[in-house]
Amino acid sequence: MSEPGPQDQPPFPATTRMRAFGVHIFTALGGAIALIAMLEAVREHWAAMFGWLGLALLVDGLDGPLARKLKVGDVLPNWSGDTLDLVVDFLTYVFVPAYAITASGLLIPLATPLLGGAIVISGALYFSDRRMKTDDNHFRGFPALWNGAAFYLFLLKPPAAIGSIALAILVVLTFVPFNVMHPLRTTRFRGLNIVLLVIWAMLAMYAIAANFQTPLWVTAGLCAIGIYILLSDVLIRLFGGNRT
Repeated sequence: MSEPGPQDQPPFPATTRMRAFGVHIFTALGGAIALIAMLEAVREHWAAMFGWLGLALLVDGLDGPLARKLKVGDVLPNWSGDTLDLVVDFLTYVFVPAYAITASGLLIPLATPLLGGAIVISGALYFSDRRMKTDDNHFRGFPALWNGAAFYLFLLKPPAAIGSIALAILVVLTFVPFNVMHPLRTTRFRGLNIVLLVIWAMLAMYAIAANFQTPLWVTAGLCAIGIYILLSDVLIRLFGGNRT
C-alpha cells in the first residue's frame, strides 16, 4: 500500500480542528440554555427564565467573533455554523419567548393561542428568509426579537388589549420592508450604540433581579433604548441621514 500523499492529509492539525469544533459546541450550548429557560418558564419562574435567555444572548454575541477568529468555516467545511446558529437562535429568540408570552396571562385569552402561533410561524419564516439582513448590516423588518418583546411585556404589563395589539403589530412588521440597525455591526454611532447596549444590559439585569418591580427611571431607560434601537434607522431615513 502506498503512503498517503499530501492531498490525503488533513488540511488542518487536529488541535486546530478541535478548537474549531469547540466553537460549534459553544454555539450549541445556547440550545441547552434554551431548554433550561423553558423549564423555568413552565414553572412560571419568569425572572429566572429571562436570566437564562440573557445568558443565551451572551453566547450568541461571543460565538460569531470566536468563529471568525478561528476561521471555523474553513477548518470544518462540513459543519454549517450558520445553520447551527439559526437553529439555536430560533429556540432562544422565538420559541421559548413565544411560550412565555402565551403562558403569561397578560394577553386577551381568545387571542393568546393565535398570537403565539403567529409569533412562531412568522419567526420561522423570518429566519428562513435569505434577505433578513441587508448589505449594510441592518435587519429587514422586525428581526424576530421575541425575547425582547416578551421582556417588555413582562416589564410594562400593559392592559391585555394593548399588549395583544402591540404583539400583532410586531408580527406584521416582520414582513414590512423597513430596516432595524444591528447595534454592533452598523458603523454609524457604533460607539454610542455599544454604550447604550451596556446600559440596557445593566438595567435589564436590575429589572430581572427585582422580578420586574422596577422604579420608573429603570423602566423609562429600558423603553427609551429599546425604541432607539427599533426606530433609529427609520428616523435617519426621515431626516435624510446616511444610515451606515
